[in-house]
Amino acid sequence: MTEIRNVAADLARFRRRVLVIALAVTVAFGLLASRLVFLQVVRHEDLAEQAESNRTAVVPVVPNRGLILDRNGIVLASNYSAYTLEITPSKAGDVEETIEGLTGVVEITPRDRRRFKRLREDSRSFDSVPIRTRLTDEEVARFAAQRYRFPGVEIKARLFRNYPHGEIGSHVLGYIGRINQREKEAMEDWAEEDQANYKGTDYIGKLGVEQSYEKPLHGLTGVEQMETSAGGRAVRRLASHPATPGDTVMLAIDIKLQKLIEDMYGDRRGAVVAIDPKTGEVLAFVSKPTFDPNLFVEGIDTESWKELSESIDKPLLNRALRGTYPPGSTYKPFMALAALQTGKRAAGTQVLDPGYFNFGGHRFGSPEGYLGNVDMRRSIQVSSNIYYYSLANEMGVDLIHDFMKPLGFGQITGIDIHGELRGVLPSTEWKRNAYKRPEAKRWYAGETISLGIGQGYNSFTMLQLAQATSIVAAGGIKHRPHLVLGTRDTVSGEITSILRTPGEDLGYKPANVAVIREGLVSVVTGGTARGVFAGAGYSAAGKTGTAQAVGMAANTKYNAKALEEHQRDHALFVAFAPANDPKIAVAVVVENAGWGAGAAAPIARRIFDYWLLDQYPSEADMAAVRIGKATAPIGKPRAASEVAWPAPTGPATAP
Repeated sequence: MTEIRNVAADLARFRRRVLVIALAVTVAFGLLASRLVFLQVVRHEDLAEQAESNRTAVVPVVPNRGLILDRNGIVLASNYSAYTLEITPSKAGDVEETIEGLTGVVEITPRDRRRFKRLREDSRSFDSVPIRTRLTDEEVARFAAQRYRFPGVEIKARLFRNYPHGEIGSHVLGYIGRINQREKEAMEDWAEEDQANYKGTDYIGKLGVEQSYEKPLHGLTGVEQMETSAGGRAVRRLASHPATPGDTVMLAIDIKLQKLIEDMYGDRRGAVVAIDPKTGEVLAFVSKPTFDPNLFVEGIDTESWKELSESIDKPLLNRALRGTYPPGSTYKPFMALAALQTGKRAAGTQVLDPGYFNFGGHRFGSPEGYLGNVDMRRSIQVSSNIYYYSLANEMGVDLIHDFMKPLGFGQITGIDIHGELRGVLPSTEWKRNAYKRPEAKRWYAGETISLGIGQGYNSFTMLQLAQATSIVAAGGIKHRPHLVLGTRDTVSGEITSILRTPGEDLGYKPANVAVIREGLVSVVTGGTARGVFAGAGYSAAGKTGTAQAVGMAANTKYNAKALEEHQRDHALFVAFAPANDPKIAVAVVVENAGWGAGAAAPIARRIFDYWLLDQYPSEADMAAVRIGKATAPIGKPRAASEVAWPAPTGPATAP
C-alpha cells in the first residue's frame, strides 16, 4: 500500500529545525564574540601583563653591604665574593641522599652538615640553604658537569661579610647572619617599601653597629627583568635597575687604641669605655673576652656555639654595654659633688674617720683604718669610707637618687647601638616596685649607708660610669655618647654627619666642680694611683675603686685567696686627662682583679699615653700590665704611630 507523504508538514518541520539550528549557531557565535570582546578589550591589559610575566621574570639584585671604618679610615667590616653550593629542600627530593651524592663531587665536612641542618631548621622548605661555601673554581667546574644529577641543587655567587681583624672590636661591630624565621615574621610588619628592599636578601645585622645601622649599611635592592624559556631558564636580560650599595659607616672608635686595650687585658675579663668629654664620641668600647664575628657569617656550627655560649667567661656578653657592676669607691667623687650641689656638706667640713662607722647597732668598717679628720678633697684622695657612710646617711637614698639620675647612673644613655642595660640606681620607689613581699618593699635606713661607697643596690654599666666621668671632666656638660660619626655615600662620596643634640648643662657650680677635680688630681699625685702616674707627661685626675663581686656577711674579713677566682672583688678606675683641659675620659673594670690601683689604673695610664702622647707600651710593659703587675710604664715606650698594624686576615675583600 502506497504511503502518501504530507509535503507541507515535512517542509514546516524542516524549517523549524533549520531555525533552531540557526539560532543555536547564532547564540554560539554571539557567545564566542562576546568572550573575544571580553578577553581582547575588557581584560586586554591584565592578560597582556600575565603573558609578559610568563615570558619574563623580575629578579631582585641584592646590593653590596656598606663598609665599616674606624675614625682613621681603617676597614673593620668589608665583603668578599664566593661561590656557594645550595640546596632547595622542596625541590631536592631526599635531601640526605642528595647530600651523600654531592660528597662524591665536592668535599662536605661534618661541620658543613651540622650548619646545613641548623640553617634548614630556621628556613622554609622552598628557601635555598647553603651546604658548602667558598667553592674553588675546580669544585664549581666538577659540579657544573654533573648538575643534571642533582635537582634542587645549584651554585650561587654571593657576597659574604668579612671582619678582617677578627676578634678586635667584635662587640662594637656585631655581625651579620642569615635571616631566621622570627626575623622574617617581624619583617611582615615593616612598611611595604622596606619589605621590597629586602627581596632576595638572606642576611641581616644581628648585633652592634651591624644591627643598629642595618638600613644604611644594606643599601637599595635593584631589579633585573629577564626573558625566560617555557622551562623557566633565563634566556637574556631585557632591562635592569642596578642596586645601590650600602653606605660606608664611619666610627668614632680608634681601632688601634681598641686593640691596645684588648691586648692589655690578656686573658682577664672586664670592660673599658673611653669618651671625648667635649663631644661624646666613644673612642674605645672594649669588652673582654671577645669573639670572632666571622664565625657567624656563614652560620656558626654547633661546637663553636656551645663553646661560646657555655663558657664561664661569657665572651658573647658585651660587658661595656650590658655588664653591670657596683662602682665601689669610684662613686665617691659623685657623692662629694652631690653634697656640694645640694648644700649637705661644705668642702672644708672635716669628718673624723676612726676606721669604722656605727649605725643602728651595726659597725661599718673601713680597710683604710684610722685616717683622722678629713675634708672633702682629702676624703677623695685617701678614699675615706667613713666620710661617705656619714654623707649617705645625711642625704638619704632619694636625694642621692635624684642627684645621680641626671649624671646617667641607672639610666639608658642613648648610645647608638641596641641592647643597653639600665642597671640599678636605688630609691624607695624602685624598691617598692622591685620586690613582691611587703616587708621587702620597705627601705631601711641601714641600706643607705653602703650606697655612699658605691656598694649596696648600686649597679651600673661602664658606659654609665664613663659618661658620668666625662660630665665632671666637661664641667657639668652632658653629651650623649655615640659610636658613629657619620655615613658616606658609596656612589657619590658625599659624607653625612650624624646629627647630635647639643650638650646639656646640668648647672653645676664651677667652684664645686673645681673641688672634685682637685680631689681627683690628688689621687694620682699623692693618693692610691700616684705610683701608676709617676712621670706622666700630663696632669690626670682619677679615682680607684674596689667592688664586691659577691655579698659577704657582716664583720667578715675579705680574703681573696680563700675565694674562687670568679668571686673575688672587681678592680675599677675612672679618670680624665689632661686635668685642666680634658680630651679623654675613661672607666675601667677588671673583673675579680682586686685592687683598682693595681689592675685597672695601669690600663688607664697607657690609654692616656697613647691618646695624648702617641706612646705605645714596650713589650715588657705590656706583659706586666696583662698580669696586673704594673705601675708606671717600664722600658722605653714605642711611638704609637710607628707600631705596625696587623695585616687583615681572611679572604680578599670587595667594596
